Amino acid sequence: MEDDDVQQHQGQQGGKAIVLLISGTLIYYHCCFRNSSFLSLLSDVFLVILCSLAILGLLFRHFNISVPVDPLEWQISQDTANSIFACVANTVGAAESVLRVAATGHDKRLFVRVVVSLYFLSVLGRIVSGVTVAYAGLCLFCLYMFVESSLPLSSRLSQYLARRESAVEIQD
Repeated sequence: MEDDDVQQHQGQQGGKAIVLLISGTLIYYHCCFRNSSFLSLLSDVFLVILCSLAILGLLFRHFNISVPVDPLEWQISQDTANSIFACVANTVGAAESVLRVAATGHDKRLFVRVVVSLYFLSVLGRIVSGVTVAYAGLCLFCLYMFVESSLPLSSRLSQYLARRESAVEIQD
């Protein structure tokens, strides 16, 4: 039973990675290659959604299918909203805490790592556009999610590591 739950969770992670990658690719294409603004992208998305809903409404009316249009059914629960904002607040708080500790100078290694990271991002930002860097990061994140969700790959990797550890123990 647990294997089914693990496989279902891993399949969901792989699906999320693919959806993120496709969405990121479309945003990257729209903003970089078409030289359009993010506001233009949002207006295009809302236009497509509005037209799609209009076509679906006409089809449902043509086939006499009644669709309840109750906005209360579309709301997210209070727990979901709280968890989303708690995650955002924790992420922002952690980043602020790291930057505050680095700025005070109490941890010299952290200070040097932050300075080097910011300098690297500055140089990278001068070489390529910020949207390209964000898209590359999204691609790497999606690749990580997809590899992590792949059960056969992760099981083969764990088998390989177990064989390697046993070979090292035999040599000792």
